Amino acid sequence: MTLRSPRALALVGMPGSGKTLCAQHLEARGFFQFRFGSIVVDEVIRRGQAVTPEHERVVREAFRAQDGMDAIAKRALPLLRDALAQHECIVIDGLYSFSEYKTLRQQLGAELIVVAIVAERQLRYARLAQRPERPLTPEEAEARDWQEIERIEKGGSIAIADFTLLNNDTPEALLNALDALLERLDFHA
Repeated sequence: MTLRSPRALALVGMPGSGKTLCAQHLEARGFFQFRFGSIVVDEVIRRGQAVTPEHERVVREAFRAQDGMDAIAKRALPLLRDALAQHECIVIDGLYSFSEYKTLRQQLGAELIVVAIVAERQLRYARLAQRPERPLTPEEAEARDWQEIERIEKGGSIAIADFTLLNNDTPEALLNALDALLERLDFHA
């Protein structure tokens, strides 16, 4: 058996596109998965605040004001490197900014494969309104879209994606497409 260099699959997309669904599916298949947003959530909790979109935004912006647009990637790098020392392939849920993409590409020490999960905007907003954890009204969802595009550079990581999966159908259809892509890439837990 040939030893392959480590690989990281980063899931990118706008809120409600299906990134977390894909990440949870891959974790259930045995992949190590790391959610970039957990760094922000952990800091909100450390500050003794409720986990809300507003508190998350404040922390995200403070991190970036202090350490640059790739602040989350810088904080995640040691955790990701540790995971790569133990796993041939890992999954990153929610790579945000183009700066984070560039930092991981240069410093991760693994092949970085970016998969964009995309869905029609109104469908994403409907999903966000119905999700059990941190639901958003359509107005909140639109405000978050604008904030992520204008303040987080989110469009760059989606535009540079190596592969794109369309999620306008059922969750099963998305997960089948994801599994087929992983098979094609020979990406295994």
